[in-house]
Amino acid sequence: MSKKTLVLTGANGQLGKSIQKLWDAAPIHDCFHLLAFDKQQLDITDRESLQQQLNNLKVDVIINAAAYTAVDAAQESEANAELAYAINAHGPKNLARWAQAADAKLIHISTDFVFDGTATSPYPIDAQPNPRGVYAASKLAGEQAVLEALPNKAIVLRTSWLYSEYNSNFVKTMLGLLATRESIAVVNDQIGAPTSAGSLGEVLFNIAVSDNGNGIYHWSDDGSISWYDFAVAIQEEGIAAGLVAHSVPINPITTDEYPTVAARPAYSVLDRSRTEADFTCTAPPWREQLKLVIQHLADREQTH
Repeated sequence: MSKKTLVLTGANGQLGKSIQKLWDAAPIHDCFHLLAFDKQQLDITDRESLQQQLNNLKVDVIINAAAYTAVDAAQESEANAELAYAINAHGPKNLARWAQAADAKLIHISTDFVFDGTATSPYPIDAQPNPRGVYAASKLAGEQAVLEALPNKAIVLRTSWLYSEYNSNFVKTMLGLLATRESIAVVNDQIGAPTSAGSLGEVLFNIAVSDNGNGIYHWSDDGSISWYDFAVAIQEEGIAAGLVAHSVPINPITTDEYPTVAARPAYSVLDRSRTEADFTCTAPPWREQLKLVIQHLADREQTH
């Protein structure tokens, strides 16, 4: 049986790198070829170029992991705002239009930031979005463009607090601070669910091979914590793995004590129930995934 083709955009992002790392050992490898493109190889913001490249391929599924994620920078200047919209809204629209014409399936990654954070229980998929800030608004615009252009074969998968052993993210930032600071302060009044790019990648494989599903889905690892709780766990796992030499004080602070250019949701836990039901997957505990990622980082450090 000939393999189908899956195109991955954003290949140099932390999700893109995680998907490529997982690919060969995953069951999807038996039925799909992976073609991974970074932004130099496939510019989703350039519609003509995108169409020309994809027209030369027989594409069955696209995973769009390309994104502009500099939340504060998007808020700081008009040029950055334009770039955020180009990558997060117009790019996904270009992909969806091409997929509609080519009868391909598009899985588009979105974010908990589309919500304003005023909820007190996990956001269901049909909760009313209310983005606060340019980045959040650009991501919501991307969702809407994808679902409008590709109503029958598009999946928008929102996720939260994404991290991995690759690129820059909260886990790696904290490990760096724990190695260099005598104490650190971390916000304790923003609640969410960490998601490892590895666990998200596995779910994306399930979605890609399934004939099920359409519309909006949510995914995160299991549990809900504050950034402060997350930092404390990172230190504990870092010490256990030998990445952190000794414990340093981590002090809880409020959002008001740590102002940022763009607002963050105070509560952004996502309800995963539809994803777990439609794609027969169960979210792993966030702590288990954190331990795994920190162990990967420790193993990499030992080999260098």
